[in-house]
Amino acid sequence: MNTITVYGIPNCDTIKKTLDWYKKKNIHVEFHDYKKSGITKLKLAEWSKEVGWELLLNKKSTTWRSLSMEEQQKVTNEKMALQLMVEYPTIIKRPVVEMNNKIIVGYNETYFSKQ
Repeated sequence: MNTITVYGIPNCDTIKKTLDWYKKKNIHVEFHDYKKSGITKLKLAEWSKEVGWELLLNKKSTTWRSLSMEEQQKVTNEKMALQLMVEYPTIIKRPVVEMNNKIIVGYNETYFSKQ
């Protein structure tokens, strides 16, 4: 089985729920903490190619809402969205789970089980 990596921030309730789900299933996962380790533009571009930047950018997040209207309105394409996500990784929808050369964005037990 390939390594499973969960990307997020440790104090996020959805990340806690995701990590607990894997723990209950006795499935080992690596955890990538955006706050400590950041995220590269290259990694975000890979994800964006697979699922689209619109899915990755969490416009319901506190981080998004804290941006000025001017900053929000600048995000009209992938380049601007990726730049914003590198600068503010907490604006990335959580979790992002990498497994079997695919990614899952958001909490979804059905997809987590398909490993």
